[in-house]
Amino acid sequence: MAKRDYYEVLGVDKNASANDIKKAYRKLAIQYHPDKNPGDKEAEEKFKEAAEAYSVLSDADKKARYDQFGFEGVSGAGAGGFSGAGMDMNDIFSMFGDIFGGRGGFGGFGGFGGGSAGPQKHRGRDLRVKAKLTLQEIANGTTKKFKLKKYVACTHCNGSGANGNSYETCPECKGTGRIIRTQQSFFGMMRSEVACPHCNGEGKIIKDKCNHCNGDGIVLGEEVVEVQIPAGVVEGMQLSMRGKGNAGKRNGINGDLLIVIEEEKHPDLIRDENDLIYSLLLDIPTATLGGFAEIPTIDGKAKVTIDPGTQPGKVLRLRGKGLPTLNGYGKGDIVVNISVYIPETLSKEEKKTIEIFRESDNFRPTESVKEKIFRRFKSFFD
Repeated sequence: MAKRDYYEVLGVDKNASANDIKKAYRKLAIQYHPDKNPGDKEAEEKFKEAAEAYSVLSDADKKARYDQFGFEGVSGAGAGGFSGAGMDMNDIFSMFGDIFGGRGGFGGFGGFGGGSAGPQKHRGRDLRVKAKLTLQEIANGTTKKFKLKKYVACTHCNGSGANGNSYETCPECKGTGRIIRTQQSFFGMMRSEVACPHCNGEGKIIKDKCNHCNGDGIVLGEEVVEVQIPAGVVEGMQLSMRGKGNAGKRNGINGDLLIVIEEEKHPDLIRDENDLIYSLLLDIPTATLGGFAEIPTIDGKAKVTIDPGTQPGKVLRLRGKGLPTLNGYGKGDIVVNISVYIPETLSKEEKKTIEIFRESDNFRPTESVKEKIFRRFKSFFD
């Protein structure tokens, strides 16, 4: 199952204060606490999900990275290794002792009630764009600008959808956005709380709609968004900018801007995770006598020494010349795979020269050399 947005999990806006985030977590922790739901696996998973969301949103640094890059910004070491699904209850109680009053049991909450959900807010749809990056941009990080056509808040009604203050509290739900519905079931009369159908869960009704947005509070517009892309991203990765998608109806919650990473092919280098692979084709004299060769790098060229008697299949490594690890430390290498060019056609003079080499024992591979090359060939497939 795909991970849910942390703000959605806790039911808070991205601009919620630290205190609001804490209150929202307490409310969910009480609702799904294992002492209150013994043996309920679904409640246990929701309890862990809420704990994971709180672990990120309650930390200012993690929250900032999550707001900028979504789950990728707080994955692995960046998230401090927390994973709600991978921790047991004791770990969660230990990490959030202040929330549980220093106790693992349900009594540690000190009498806080769960309460009911308030009026609903519309959430704008997410937007998705593609960011095509060169290896150099991936290596160093970059900034991209996007001109977005999207729904924005109507300036005539300030996003409310109403002319002036021409809205009233919903008479059905009394502004709560929720009603209690009672219905007969096999087990008897069942009571459930649902969104009020009269106001669609908003808690208020517009009496005089804005003529410019027809009461929706949003209109089509444009915005230029600047996106900072960190070094080390990979093809297909999706970054997220919170609140930069379509505006929500009637001062609702903005959607997100999703940035999908695409890599431009480099003319010489092939990416393999954080390593870069280069195929170096040597001529026979250089492979035999040794010399120097230039290797393309992300930022220019590097000069490497070719030892005399270099065999096809030999691998050289330029340490630290590859790509950085996203949200981590260190860099990959440039891996140079060596092959040797054999001419397909020869002149008469060249053939005579090669015939002289054929007669020399030094130009015939020994059994140990054959074995060495075979092991190298075999390790390639292993």
